Amino acid sequence: MLLPLRWFCCAALLLVSTVAAVAQSAASSRTVRPGVLVFRLKAAPTDATQSRRPGPAVLPAALTTTFQALGATARPKFPRAAMPTAARAQAGAVDLGLLYELTLPTGTSPAQMQQRLLKTGLVEYAEPLYDYQPLHQPNDPQADSVGPGGQYYLRNIRAHQAWNLTQGDTSIVIGIADGGTRFTHEDLAGKNQLNRLDPIDGIDNDGDGYIDNYYGWDFADHDNDPERARNPTDMAHGVMVTGVAAGATNNGRGIASVGYKSRFMPLKIYPSTLEGSFGGYEAIVYAADHGCQVINLSWGGAGAPSRFEQDVISYAALNHDVVVVAAAGNTPQDLDFYPASYQHVVSVALTTITDERSLISTFSYRIDLSAPGEGIITTLGFTDTDYVKTGGSSFASPQVAGAAALVRSRFPQLNAAQVAAQIRRTTDFIDDLPGNIPYAGRLGSGRLNVFRAVSEQPYSARVVARTAAPARTFYQPADTLRLTVRVQNLLRELPGLTVTLTSLSPYLIVRQGEFSTGPLASLAEANNAATPFRLAVADAGVPLNTKAVLRYRLHHEASGYTEYQYETLLLNADYVVLGANNLRFTLTSRGNLGYDGTNPSLGEGISYRQGPPLLAEGGLLLATSATRLASNVRNDKRGNDADFIAVAQVYRLPAASGSINQRAEGQLREVQLPATNPQAVGVTLRQRATARAAVPHQNYVLLEYQLTNITTDTLRPLHLGLFMDWDLPDNPARNVASWDAARHLGYVYDTPGQTIYAGVQHLAGGQPSIFSLNNSSNIPAGPVRLNDGFSRAEKWLTLSSGTDNPTTGLPAGVDAAQVVGAALPYLAPSDSITVSFAVLAANSLAELQAAADAATASYQQIPTTSSPRMLAGVRLYPNPTSGTVRLELPAGDPATVRVLSVLGQQLAVYSFREGTAALDLSAYPAGVYLLRIETAAGVGTYRVLKRP
Repeated sequence: MLLPLRWFCCAALLLVSTVAAVAQSAASSRTVRPGVLVFRLKAAPTDATQSRRPGPAVLPAALTTTFQALGATARPKFPRAAMPTAARAQAGAVDLGLLYELTLPTGTSPAQMQQRLLKTGLVEYAEPLYDYQPLHQPNDPQADSVGPGGQYYLRNIRAHQAWNLTQGDTSIVIGIADGGTRFTHEDLAGKNQLNRLDPIDGIDNDGDGYIDNYYGWDFADHDNDPERARNPTDMAHGVMVTGVAAGATNNGRGIASVGYKSRFMPLKIYPSTLEGSFGGYEAIVYAADHGCQVINLSWGGAGAPSRFEQDVISYAALNHDVVVVAAAGNTPQDLDFYPASYQHVVSVALTTITDERSLISTFSYRIDLSAPGEGIITTLGFTDTDYVKTGGSSFASPQVAGAAALVRSRFPQLNAAQVAAQIRRTTDFIDDLPGNIPYAGRLGSGRLNVFRAVSEQPYSARVVARTAAPARTFYQPADTLRLTVRVQNLLRELPGLTVTLTSLSPYLIVRQGEFSTGPLASLAEANNAATPFRLAVADAGVPLNTKAVLRYRLHHEASGYTEYQYETLLLNADYVVLGANNLRFTLTSRGNLGYDGTNPSLGEGISYRQGPPLLAEGGLLLATSATRLASNVRNDKRGNDADFIAVAQVYRLPAASGSINQRAEGQLREVQLPATNPQAVGVTLRQRATARAAVPHQNYVLLEYQLTNITTDTLRPLHLGLFMDWDLPDNPARNVASWDAARHLGYVYDTPGQTIYAGVQHLAGGQPSIFSLNNSSNIPAGPVRLNDGFSRAEKWLTLSSGTDNPTTGLPAGVDAAQVVGAALPYLAPSDSITVSFAVLAANSLAELQAAADAATASYQQIPTTSSPRMLAGVRLYPNPTSGTVRLELPAGDPATVRVLSVLGQQLAVYSFREGTAALDLSAYPAGVYLLRIETAAGVGTYRVLKRP
């Protein structure tokens, strides 16, 4: 039987050669390449008539200066990529001249560099580079047990009948980005495309930047030899893939390939040396630039999408009209798999000899079609005459690539998107087979039928673009949205088309989901801008990180044409974004602000008036000493602390009727509790965030942390702080940090323009503290150096130093950060106290101070509702007080005393059994507080004025 492992290595049972295939394993199909990032410059408005051909965009001087100071080096990723024409740019073509690769000096944190790049405002995105492994099957004799022998898959996909109509053409070239080839194999010899413009003479005769690339190119080892190394341990994967797609046919030897007369271009992407590295995406660009009409990618991995990788795919498909085909993976789960799940890729799953889903096949709504993938006989390449029976989506994909080559030969007028539609619309329906019923809709349109693909003229339309309003990365419970879609008719003229939207999730409701286009000529487009689709997220009960699938049904009643398309919306993500006022503010379940750590894909940052992100990293610090400390911000070990976990995930509270304010709440605690970790602080936290839209509250978000001591000891002292690494534009290296003592406001502003201010204000709970930090790469003055990390001792120093380090950066500015905190004299066992802050932003210091004053007034205002209830036998004095309040309580009755802010937020809870008690309010700032006293006689509320 086939083993359902997550990753597979090549299962090879030799049929002719006596050479044994060597199994190769891969722990993961996708890994991050260390020490490098790739980033894309923001495109400047240019005259399309003056496009650069070729050449990269000029690197801004500000970035060059930054890289030099850090010891990093940047180089154009694709220095010879041509800028797209104006017409192609309108269609979404990609300018690869904007892409740069950044090599980092040893010891530099890629995540922090990623943030630094994004905060310059000059970079559209910055990402790691990924390395991929080929998709393989294990070397298990049972992998052969399902097949009767022979190339059964050619019968399944009706290749013989297709060859009666077309055998392809030698002018159609399939790029094989894989493990290399064997030029002398009897079923590959003479089928490879040669670059006759650059013979092997040590000169770049065709001026394409590659010397002597006559036979192709090795992008892993950076040389002109794309042949797999002739040793028994090197991968034969590329040779096997090539045989399926474009091996010699009708030559009286070995096997027949689906592509028949089509040629292949060998592009080696896996290294044969220790110095080499994965070169898959560089190979895609090369193949597109050098005339390949089809590219096959039999590799990939699960995980989050990469914008860089999508740019490369779009460059091939849109700029150069290439059909990109990719294996959907051998991971038996419903998941996204890249590059197969990118836009403009034909994604191929694998089936058995009976057209049912293979036990190892990935299944998802992003798959376009399926093809046989078990017991596939193909070339091996250890010798010139060897063959192998193997399996996996790696060998389903090249069947579709070969079919695409035949379609391009048969219908040369079709563009790449039309070729993909032709193949997708002429498959054989297999969802009703017994083994496929549980996966209906997630195996694509059906199993490949090459004969139908080269003989029929089907209908096919496609949703080619959609716009959501509001545009968000995810949607919260009770959110509503509208979808405007653009539909294109790809093939023969459609008399009319009805597009119907259906939600396959119970948590997403479609309230208006249909529109009609009228007649559509081939390649004509229509949209529903006049009547957008209307959707609503369920008010409650939406599980965290729900992926809601939407299905588009494209239908014409009279002709019987029906086609389905799917997309996914993320609901109720593990962070909340408040946007009711001028701040767009992200709060995560672990207490980070802006982003989850420094990962820009997990959060939307903190921004002001729809401007660029202002914060690189923000999060909690909690400590009673340098050894009992918890945080979820950077450390001195080239990573981030992760001492907090969510107890109750952060969520947005339902808004009151007619209210445009927004509130969020969540609970978190330390990962390790004091019972198992003596260094744990021993506090749980409830976090709340409130955004108010009304003037004068539109420039701040209120943050409250209710701390509860879960130990049996009094925590003395206790410090809580917010670490805020601000990166204000236009140059984050030229920020100044300062302190407004009267308002307890730590803030940062840009120099020399002073056009943006941002900061944190301490409002309530304990005594305020401030520590301003220099985050610059050069050695800063002062007791804390962030350029070499943030140690536990340094974190404790920033919390416990009071207001002794209020400023940094004058006069020219530095890369500034601050810790604004609160010092609590003690917290008794089971007691609670609330510490409150405001996070603010404004265009001037005066506006920032006005926002701070509004936050203070709002938090301390006295309610004007009815008089609070008093209880018999209860007295408190002195009132006003500058510290301690004496309580007289009913003798013998237990009493619970809650300290509340004037807005009703609970700040602390105490339990008493004696007739007299003392309540220490010295840790609270001046203002009005409420004492809610609960006894057997009832509940009474008392107003107390705390003096400075």
